[in-house]
Amino acid sequence: MRPGLPIKIKLRNPFKIPRKCFPKSLDIVGGICHNSITKHSPLKRKLLTMAHDLESVNGQTAFASLRQPAWHGLGTVFADEVNTNEMLKLAHLDNWNVRLEDVAIPESFESDKNYSFVTRTNPFDRTKNDVLGVVGERYVPLQNEDLFSFGDNLLDGGGRWETAGSIKGGRVVFGSIALTDGITLDPDGRADKIDNYLLINTSHDGSIAIQASITPVRVVCANTLNLALSAVSGKKDVKQTFKIRHTQTAEGKIAVAREALGLAHKYIDEFSTIANAMIQTEITKQQFDDIVQALYPAPTKDAKGSQKKHDGKIDLINSIYVGDYNNTISGTAWGVANALTERLDWYRNSRGGNNESILASASGFDPMINAEKNRIFKAVRQLTAV
Repeated sequence: MRPGLPIKIKLRNPFKIPRKCFPKSLDIVGGICHNSITKHSPLKRKLLTMAHDLESVNGQTAFASLRQPAWHGLGTVFADEVNTNEMLKLAHLDNWNVRLEDVAIPESFESDKNYSFVTRTNPFDRTKNDVLGVVGERYVPLQNEDLFSFGDNLLDGGGRWETAGSIKGGRVVFGSIALTDGITLDPDGRADKIDNYLLINTSHDGSIAIQASITPVRVVCANTLNLALSAVSGKKDVKQTFKIRHTQTAEGKIAVAREALGLAHKYIDEFSTIANAMIQTEITKQQFDDIVQALYPAPTKDAKGSQKKHDGKIDLINSIYVGDYNNTISGTAWGVANALTERLDWYRNSRGGNNESILASASGFDPMINAEKNRIFKAVRQLTAV
């Protein structure tokens, strides 16, 4: 927190922390929330008590981040750009030796299929082994090196490793590459900056395939704009998330990297076109109220305090719309959309008191929140004729 920064508690967020405390350098990358809060500040201590879900054993954490310390204070922070092998080592993702072990069927049971444990060598204690999941006959284990192997070819095309880590006890691994081609909307006027990241992830329990996603982040408020542009723009060839082929050859890895960059650039170009059109579309306060009402109509019956909750939501959206992180773009269709999506990222109540759900949604890992963001952007564009 900057010395002398005034704290005016107007609204509550799910962390019960004054929103003013968050510096404008706050960033969300690869599923992890970063900030520049000092290590010993009261706010830092409060954040340290929150759940993080990163794999951590005896003070070591399977996570690495470029330059900025993570909010949880765990993992390895490095100052200079690194290659893929170095990133794997820093995040404790190297040499897991993911493999299959037969599952023994009890004598009193019969099965027409064979099952296997997915196992690995523990990254913190190489004398131990871990079971990550149970899979069927067709499952082929994947090494973390294979997931990250096309990364160096992406770095050559313009980018840098930003984060990497392991969550859910090693069952899910991820990495994010910051792409060099950021976007500045209305550069001669409002100058709203968007950074772009390529997030790669997979699982070691058969739950998800190897996949990549392009994630734009509005810098000033760390608002992730996870939009399926095919649903917004009507162009089916604009993909935000896509599967990555597993290939062992150098030529294959280069081809995969080129394909990923090509899809990323196509997405960024389309996103930039839509966002620029929105920031140039001015709207009145009445239009703003109509959009909010259309998206969140008042309840027909005041059951269990629903009217009070609805009024609170509308007041919150209005406050965000003209607040510190949105005031430079309020009065535009872009400002409306960002106020509505910022509420989802930073002001929702957590599910069952679990703050991990908030972090997951703000980082783009929650499909329900991503779908709601797409609904918001589609409605704003329709109602403002963008």
